[in-house]
Amino acid sequence: MKLLNILVSPNMDLGGAILMVLLIMFGPPLMLLLVGIGLRVKEKKKAAKVLFILAALYLLISLGICGTMMM
Repeated sequence: MKLLNILVSPNMDLGGAILMVLLIMFGPPLMLLLVGIGLRVKEKKKAAKVLFILAALYLLISLGICGTMMM
């Protein structure tokens, strides 16, 4: 019963957990986007396009999975 009280305590601070989920949701797509922009500047358009698509796909999936976990 003590474990249940710890898990549902009203004074629990979940700020760190929410921040971690947000970093997992938006961190990798942002990094892929920045690398894709860098490659696009260096005239490697095919690789940049692949990274843009991967960033969009990761963001779409992470918003769906992590977004439902946060609700």
